[in-house]
Amino acid sequence: MATGRTHRTATRSRGIPEATVARLPLYLRALTGLAERSVPTVSSEELAAAAGVNSAKLRKDFSYLGSYGTRGVGYDVEYLVYQISRELGLTQDWPVVIVGIGNLGAALANYGGFASRGFRVAALIDADPAMAGKPVAGIPVQHSDDLERIIADNGVSIGVIATPAGAAQPVCERLVAAGVTSILNFAPTVLTVPDGVDVRKVDLSIELQILAFHEQRKAGEVADAAAAAAEAVADGTAPVVAAKVRGGSGGRGKGPDGDVPAVMPA
Repeated sequence: MATGRTHRTATRSRGIPEATVARLPLYLRALTGLAERSVPTVSSEELAAAAGVNSAKLRKDFSYLGSYGTRGVGYDVEYLVYQISRELGLTQDWPVVIVGIGNLGAALANYGGFASRGFRVAALIDADPAMAGKPVAGIPVQHSDDLERIIADNGVSIGVIATPAGAAQPVCERLVAAGVTSILNFAPTVLTVPDGVDVRKVDLSIELQILAFHEQRKAGEVADAAAAAAEAVADGTAPVVAAKVRGGSGGRGKGPDGDVPAVMPA
């Protein structure tokens, strides 16, 4: 079986834009769900909706893969799963090391989605001597003194950093020196790497802060709307709504009990 050390995906050489590459996992997740339900084909509109993009963008992305679908039929689900998996390099084995086995590192080690997507957790590494030998997700933790040997023995080219912020850069430098060329960084810091090394950063606190911004904006919009309505009522420019007007003159619009619902301008 091929490993990440012996094969690099040809995405860049084929000129696929980074934005398209970032959307391929979204398409693959949606397609995998369809395949699990034995759905044979899917239209661009249906797949785009499932992936959270517009259909024109999806068709453009798929054109880079050489897949245009069949008019009136759509895309073959199983074929697209294979095609995208191959483009992402998921049809081979990618050994991964996780460095930093605290709460987050242990949670990542226990994540079952790695194996099903072509990633094998080859080793767990931590600087705490007390952690050495302890099994996490069935894998014994190894001490960080052995990092370089572990990388070489397992042919690792992808490293996951889940250390505290202060330890992340030194760990990153050791991984790179040992031959790791792709890093997934969960530490709350920005890593400096040489050319040829790819870093993807996952910062949960930043994502929560972005959500907090949107929540604050939505709350502000509601408050502004309420204030505008109150001001309109105060200056007499808003309609006055009466639930019922009893004893009104004339009989038009009366209900069975003689009440007249009314919406009257001020």
